[in-house]
Amino acid sequence: MTNWIDTHCHLDAQEFWPLAQAVRVRAAINNVAHCVLPAVEVGNFDAVRELAHGGGDSYALGIHPLYVKAAQDDALDRLDAALAQQQGDPRLVAIGEIGLDYFVPELCVSPLRERQEHFFRSQLKLARQYDLPVILHSRRSVDRVLKALRDVAGSTGQWHGIAHAFNGSLQQAQTFIALGFKLGFGGALTYERALQLRRLAASLPLDAIVLETDAPDMPPHWLYTTAQQRTAGARQGRNEPGELPRIGAELAALRGISTDELATATTLNAMAALPRLRALLAL
Repeated sequence: MTNWIDTHCHLDAQEFWPLAQAVRVRAAINNVAHCVLPAVEVGNFDAVRELAHGGGDSYALGIHPLYVKAAQDDALDRLDAALAQQQGDPRLVAIGEIGLDYFVPELCVSPLRERQEHFFRSQLKLARQYDLPVILHSRRSVDRVLKALRDVAGSTGQWHGIAHAFNGSLQQAQTFIALGFKLGFGGALTYERALQLRRLAASLPLDAIVLETDAPDMPPHWLYTTAQQRTAGARQGRNEPGELPRIGAELAALRGISTDELATATTLNAMAALPRLRALLAL
């Protein structure tokens, strides 16, 4: 049987209320054996932990750059406290989703540019303090994310973690890999127009790649509707972790390998990126 790991899935998102358990069951029927549920703000720390424990999955705690503006001044202290309280929980596998976002104009200028960078670097330091991997968000900000990683790591240099939704250059991919990261690929690679991304997904070392859905976001091409279609009344398809095997099949075809080979490799890669997964998947 081909089993898959969804390394990035927001099962706690409002789009899944109140049917998150049904979504997870559908994923299991499609042989998605495990999901990693990253938090995005202090207010959903409890939700991702409870869903992970309820579904036999794992979770990460962190403050997403898109949520920095609304974060309270004590948010980083509350993250620190939550990590201290949960550090013995085997289902806590990373700090995330954290990073930088220079796609949203408001986040590119003062004061939010500096604020999100402060939050990111502070969370990287917490990752070092608690010896946890990081799940990175780097939308239009890869070079700045890499600089922060190098600065915080210092002479030790190395990290564990995942560069989620990777969409950078070959050189940037190689730099992430050299720092110890795996690269997350998902629905975006299913679009034929995503030429550079598909070339990277096909040519990067197999041991550098993990799979993810980012559900309910980042829909694959078969769920996407255009603005014109939505204006005419069509609904945007909702991404789910159960779509992962079909995404994986597209990647396997791009690489010219079997889905079994891809599933096995990406599972091993996920365990390398998030070492606590190994014990969970052995249960």
